[in-house]
Amino acid sequence: MVFSSLVFLYIFLPACMLLYIAVPKIWMKNGILILFSLVFYAWGEPLYVVLLILSALVNWSCGALIGIGRLEHRTGKMKAALILAILVDLGTLALFKYAGFFVENFNALTGLKIAAPEVVMPIGISFYTFQALTYVIDVYRGNVAVQKSYPRFLLYIALFPQLIAGPIVRYSEIEPQLEERHVSSESFFTGLTRFLIGLGKKVLIANYCGAMTSQLLDGKTASLTTLAAWLGMLLYTFQIYFDFSGYSDMAIGLGRMFGFEYSENFNFPYMSTSITEFWRRWHISLSSFFRDYVYIPLGGNRRHQYLNLFIVWALTGLWHGASWNFVLWGLYFFVLLCFERIFKGLLDLLPKAVRYLPTMLLVIFGWTLFYFTDLRDVVNTFAALFGHGAGLTSAETKIHFVSCIPLLILAAVGSTSLPKNLSMIIAALCAGNQKRGEATSTAFYVLTFLFDLAVLFLATVSLIGSSYNPFLYFRF
Repeated sequence: MVFSSLVFLYIFLPACMLLYIAVPKIWMKNGILILFSLVFYAWGEPLYVVLLILSALVNWSCGALIGIGRLEHRTGKMKAALILAILVDLGTLALFKYAGFFVENFNALTGLKIAAPEVVMPIGISFYTFQALTYVIDVYRGNVAVQKSYPRFLLYIALFPQLIAGPIVRYSEIEPQLEERHVSSESFFTGLTRFLIGLGKKVLIANYCGAMTSQLLDGKTASLTTLAAWLGMLLYTFQIYFDFSGYSDMAIGLGRMFGFEYSENFNFPYMSTSITEFWRRWHISLSSFFRDYVYIPLGGNRRHQYLNLFIVWALTGLWHGASWNFVLWGLYFFVLLCFERIFKGLLDLLPKAVRYLPTMLLVIFGWTLFYFTDLRDVVNTFAALFGHGAGLTSAETKIHFVSCIPLLILAAVGSTSLPKNLSMIIAALCAGNQKRGEATSTAFYVLTFLFDLAVLFLATVSLIGSSYNPFLYFRF
């Protein structure tokens, strides 16, 4: 099940919310969320919901063993439980996500013909596996207390707002909220608005960008014109941002509607003036995970800095998919980040306005590596981008370009902080009239409510009229 579906919007979410509000006790509310979260996952993965439950059980048990080892002052027992959890988590991830990739490459190197296992990858396994790892590692480090209740831990792992495609929520962030949380009418309304903003980004921008991207890039890349290549990659650049940030907005909004506070996962990355800044703004939960659980334990900036960066970015690329284009994508950013570190002093002398365009061009080139799993398509597309394709343009490409202008303008503006700043100005104007007091505050809520209704209506019409509705990060 996906958030941007009519079943979720008009059946699943209302039913879950009504039952959640109806029950009085927190343990009952948790039970409702666990039940609906398992149904949400089983909707698309009826078999692998068992894997999800077992993964949670193994990690919860290992956390308990670490706690017992700490009480008994047996560091060996603690380490054994930690290693067991890591082996089970990464082993499961390797089996379902990378087994075929490893076998195919082993066959290519050795000339053998070992049959690659045909395993369907469970949706969201990369996200919930990393969440489980943060819990076990943080318990081992002594940063969080052992969770004694398995249902509460299962809720942390399986909670449907962030289950499928993140953000990667650390146990330490929501530990208190598993036992006690409150939802005010204001926080519920804020969460609902945030959810609908994400829905609009996904359905009204990302889906249309994606449909046009497929028309331009999913054919024979050897016949791409230069304009088609640039237009396709620009549309994909917007698609992946609005798709994933839209999902994160929906997850954060839904969490708030149920009393959970999730950290931000995007901070207008397309306003960055360096690749370093871009990765501080893009998929923040993943970047911070690799920083805190891989980069710093390896030595961080203290020793073997560039080797540590290499390992992190090779793993970051591989995390996104079992294909060499993802590995190259990760190493591409490793090279760029190393370059920026080495020449930081010189680059900082340049005005931000000068640095912006090169940064965005490098990001678009990165998405080119990310989009195509076949490296021949990568080469053909880069050739077209630099004027060595099937000509500069064509009549068909010109028609596509003209029809995309309104969408490109909407996406360009929407990827900046301008809409957020505008909403803050409107809120300030509504609250600025002290004489009218409460009425001015009410005016802002009325405007927001009308905006919410408009987004929901347009998204519903779009979903009814279109069958193109993928979530890009589901496959990761």
